Amino acid sequence: MRRFTAFLLFISFVISLSAQQYPKREMRAVWIATVANIDWPSQSGLTPTQQRIEMRNMLDGLQACNINTIVLQIRPTADSFYPSDLEPWSNYLSGKQGQRPNPYYDPLQFIIEEAHKRCMEVHGWVNPYRVTNTAGQINRLDKSHVYYKNRDLIVKYGEKYYFNPGLDETREFLNKVVEDIVGHYDIDGLHFDDYFYPYPEGSKDFPDEETFRANPRGFTNKADWRRNNVNMVIEELQKTIKDMKPWVQFGVSPFGVWRNDNKDAQGSATRAGITNYDDLYADILKWLREGTIDYVVPQLYWEIGKKVADYEVLVKWWSDHSYGKNLYIGLYASGLIENKTEAWKKGNELARQLKMNRNFPKTEGAVYFSAKALLKNPRGLVDTLKNNYYKFPALQPICHNIKGEASAQPQNIRVVKDGKEAYILWDEVVEDGGCQVAYYVVYGFKGKKIGDMNDPENIVAITTENCIDLNAYEKKFKGRCSFVVTAVNRFRHESIPTQGVTRRM
Repeated sequence: MRRFTAFLLFISFVISLSAQQYPKREMRAVWIATVANIDWPSQSGLTPTQQRIEMRNMLDGLQACNINTIVLQIRPTADSFYPSDLEPWSNYLSGKQGQRPNPYYDPLQFIIEEAHKRCMEVHGWVNPYRVTNTAGQINRLDKSHVYYKNRDLIVKYGEKYYFNPGLDETREFLNKVVEDIVGHYDIDGLHFDDYFYPYPEGSKDFPDEETFRANPRGFTNKADWRRNNVNMVIEELQKTIKDMKPWVQFGVSPFGVWRNDNKDAQGSATRAGITNYDDLYADILKWLREGTIDYVVPQLYWEIGKKVADYEVLVKWWSDHSYGKNLYIGLYASGLIENKTEAWKKGNELARQLKMNRNFPKTEGAVYFSAKALLKNPRGLVDTLKNNYYKFPALQPICHNIKGEASAQPQNIRVVKDGKEAYILWDEVVEDGGCQVAYYVVYGFKGKKIGDMNDPENIVAITTENCIDLNAYEKKFKGRCSFVVTAVNRFRHESIPTQGVTRRM
């Protein structure tokens, strides 16, 4: 009896270990940076055909790694990667700001369609306040830019230009930009990175003293007033998004340290020289507590054991302070190429971090900076993902901050034969209570019984089509096999499975 009990405990341990190693739901995302042509397009001035080829190749490479989400930078410097009446075309597309690459080409629409074909989500990455990225760029702005239309909204800090966050008109303009994006495009999320108030330029103070005096809104402390400026725009944008499309998520990827614990007992045991709260005026914890953002992706670009900002300390801290919202970790794939310190030269630091993340269940995935660096397979990272952590496909995690119901169930599953060909077909779920179906999931099991649908190894296909070609899976399945299909809607909720069908392979 003791041996039998021990055997059951061992089996239970193996099953739980497998579930931990290969979760069915996990955020597996990459940032695709367009500013300065970091990731895409590889250079400005490429033809639309060249841009399409590059993007398709990139998406194919990411799909092969079982990446399920892209975070695409669509407004890098108050310009756009889509036709807009509010802001000019980005110079990172054509080489000249305001110049459309082609009158019939919409880069954002193209990328959304291509990503959704691959069952990848698209989160539109927007930089809220940045107007220029380099010194002298102000002289190359198109005459249609808001800098020329409403100069009072913009200030110079150091050698760069920014929207003034203290102005009501700035918040109004940003809401119009987001409304334009969400209203016209089928994105799955709207995403801000770490650039709120700009990173400090030495001892120079951001030039908003006049704005503060003119409209303090009851604040006597400028730092608190600045944080309130950002709090207001975050809250307003969340409402703008949800009023239009409640399934579209709003996420933020902040600098990795909220506050050091020598300034705030609630802060992390770090000594970062810059923090979100004190220097960028971004009170991330307030947004998480109040639910004005749906997910957070702290950029933990430091190694395990770093004295002033230890990765292990920070991943635990964010896990303890996620307030029930989705937590994904920003990982520095580029660091495996660029970082020359000993920790980054020894083995694969990101593999160590991914392994560590498994110890923190509230960590539901990762976002890699950036796509091009990841696909270079630095220190075998892609091989590690394919052979270990991302060996099987995964659905995106359900958003804890958004209410949603299970998708409608696909109907009429059947096997159809055409000579030697065989297909599984089911009736398409056209619309699910006003929310479209994002994709279908096909599960396959050996024998006549339906097995564990929480084990991603049993996922045969994730597809936007309402059929799959069974002949493509002959090597995986031998003998009699059973299949079921579910639908996943835009809220990421999965339906109950269809009745199973059985076929001899």
